[in-house]
Amino acid sequence: MPVDFEQYHPSDLPNEGTNGRRILEYLAQHPDLGFTPSELANELDIPRGSVGTTLSRLEERGLVRHKGEYWAINIEACDAQSASEIGLQAVADQFEGDHYDENPDWDASLPDVDAETSNE
Repeated sequence: MPVDFEQYHPSDLPNEGTNGRRILEYLAQHPDLGFTPSELANELDIPRGSVGTTLSRLEERGLVRHKGEYWAINIEACDAQSASEIGLQAVADQFEGDHYDENPDWDASLPDVDAETSNE
C-alpha cells in the first residue's frame, strides 16, 4: 500500500509481539535496572539463544545499553515517540482484560464536560 512519503515516519521500534519488542517493553518497565540475558529469557519465556542476538540488534539501533553482562533500556536514545509507544503498550498489557478493556463503549454514558462548562 502506498503512503504519503513526506508524512511517513517509520518507528525504530521492533514490531509488536516480537522478541525485540517484548524485551524492550520489559526493560522500559524497569528503567533503572539491568538484567542478564538469562534473566530476560526466564522472565519473558524467550529461548536464551534468541535473547543475546535480539539484544545485539536493539543495541545497534541504540535502544538498549549494557555494562558487562547486564542490559538496560537506553532512555537517552529513545525519542519521545518511541518511549510513548513503549509506555502505552506496557499500560495496555497491564490492564488487558479489565472492565474497560472488555467494555469498549464504557465512556458512552459519561456527561459531556465541554458542553457543561460552556453553559456556565
